[in-house]
Amino acid sequence: MSTLAAPAPALAPRRAWLADLPVLLVAVVWGGSYLAAKGITTTHTVVAVLVLRFALVLPVLVLAGWRRLRALGPAQLRGAAALGLVLGGIFLLETYGVVHTSATNAGLIISLTMIFTPLAESAVRRRKPSAAFLGAAAVSVAGVVLLTQGAGFTAPGTGDLLILGAALARTVHVLLMARIKAVQDADPLSLTTVQLGAAVLVFALLAAVPGTGDGPWTAAADFGPAEWAGLAFLSVFCTLFAFFVQMWAVRRTSPSRVSLLLGTEPLWAAAAGIAIGGEHLGPAGLAGAALVLAGTAWGRRAAG
Repeated sequence: MSTLAAPAPALAPRRAWLADLPVLLVAVVWGGSYLAAKGITTTHTVVAVLVLRFALVLPVLVLAGWRRLRALGPAQLRGAAALGLVLGGIFLLETYGVVHTSATNAGLIISLTMIFTPLAESAVRRRKPSAAFLGAAAVSVAGVVLLTQGAGFTAPGTGDLLILGAALARTVHVLLMARIKAVQDADPLSLTTVQLGAAVLVFALLAAVPGTGDGPWTAAADFGPAEWAGLAFLSVFCTLFAFFVQMWAVRRTSPSRVSLLLGTEPLWAAAAGIAIGGEHLGPAGLAGAALVLAGTAWGRRAAG
C-alpha cells in the first residue's frame, strides 16, 4: 500500500539511483510475498496467518507514530477505519486466492489494478478513457485469459477469480482514499496504523467464528522454522520495511518514479514463482504473462 507525497526536488542521477534501489527492493519483496504466503498458508490457516502477520507489526507502528496517532480527529479515525475494512477484504481475497492458484498468476493478475483504477475513475467522473488506454486494458485482459488456462482453454480457477476480486477491491480502496476528504490530509503513518488496526480486528473476529479454520495460536504452535521465517518475511519486509521505505523515498525522489519502480512487482512475482517455487507457465501462460505486463505498462503510460 503506497502513500505518495508531494514531488521532491530533482536529484542528480547517481543520488536518484541510490534512492531508487530501496524502492526497487520493496517491489522485489512484494513480488516474493505471494510465494511466501503460499508457502505458509493453507485453506484452514488463512485467517490465522493474517492475524499473526499484522499483529506482529502493529505495535511497532503504534509506537513509532504514537504522538501523531493521538492527533487524529474523529472524522479521520472513522475514515481510516472504513478504509481498513476494505483493506482487510483485500488481504482475505489475496491470501485465499494465492492458496488456490500459483504465485506467478497471483502477482500478474493483481497488477490489473493499474488498469482497473483509471477505468473506475473515468466511470466515476463520467469521462471516456482514451483509445490507447482501452487498447491497453484489452491487451491486459487477453493476457489474463491466456495466463489462467494452463494446458487448455478452460475457465479460470477459484484462486484466479479471488485474486481478480482482490484487484477490484484494491481499486475500490484507491478510489475511497481519494474521495474520503477526512483522510486526504492525514499523516500517512497514522492512517496506515489505523487501517491495519481495523483489518486486524476483522481478522481476529473472523478467527473467533467457528468454521473459519485454525486459531492464531493453534497455527503458530504448528509452525516450524520455515513457516516462522516466511511469516517474518511477510511482517518485517513486506509490511514494515516497505512502508518506511516508501515514506523515505518520496522525500528524495518523485511519486511517479516510486510508482514506476513499484510497478515492477509482477515481474518479481513471476520470477520468484518460476525460479524458487518451481512453477511452470507453458506457452499459453508465457504469452499471457507477456501480454499482462505489456498491457499494464502501456496502460500506465496512457493513463499518465
